[in-house]
Amino acid sequence: MTMAAALEAQDLRFAYPGAEGRLAVDGVSLHIAPGQTLGLVGESGCGKSTVARLACGLLAPSQGQVRVSGLDASVRSSAQRLPLARAVQMVFQDPYGSLNPRQRIGAQLAEALRLHGPEGASLAAQVGQWLERVGLQPAVAGRYPHELSGGQRQRVAIARAVAVQPRLLVCDEPVSALDVSVQAQILNLLRDLQTSLGLACLFISHDLRVVRYMAERIAVMQHGRIVELADTDRLWSAPEHPYTRQLLASLPPDL
Repeated sequence: MTMAAALEAQDLRFAYPGAEGRLAVDGVSLHIAPGQTLGLVGESGCGKSTVARLACGLLAPSQGQVRVSGLDASVRSSAQRLPLARAVQMVFQDPYGSLNPRQRIGAQLAEALRLHGPEGASLAAQVGQWLERVGLQPAVAGRYPHELSGGQRQRVAIARAVAVQPRLLVCDEPVSALDVSVQAQILNLLRDLQTSLGLACLFISHDLRVVRYMAERIAVMQHGRIVELADTDRLWSAPEHPYTRQLLASLPPDL
């Protein structure tokens, strides 16, 4: 039996209320095979984050369909959304905003594992194991988000996302809010986890250098549309669309 695509999006369209008919996403189609990484790149406001939310089922498309491991991401009933939450998880740009400031780290990880995680060791043991897996001490479980650095908070957010062992991880600008010195550490962590867990990934960034490091294929987005999609090496060496060439030309000459 052929394994379902980690992500299959067909002709997605979406307009926010009050946008006077302007589509934030206009006819986007994407395919990510199990275990692969697709980078989605473009300037701020081009629709990248909207695509991320459509892929996770946080928004329902005005038109088109998105499926994650064969599951319809636009479903709204709680019974249908539980398997979807196990199939796809998201890492947001702002780790502090994605964590509950009033709840200890261990409780937040335990809640995710209790709802979506595989059965096995006790929740406390699993929490400690996942904290260690993302490079944190188990003692972090007893702290609140404000007691951690930005990089530590993002490691917690990543642990919470991957601990439920999803098929697809959606990363929306996961390092842009972090210090430059920490960004490479988080990118390497994501790559290691993806390899060891067999995750597919939709990796979203405005930074072509980051996307080049993370992804086998890159989709370039402008004004709500995909204007070019190619293997990373091919896109880097022989870009076809003028906007892609413009993005590459804006990089420092030593890259």
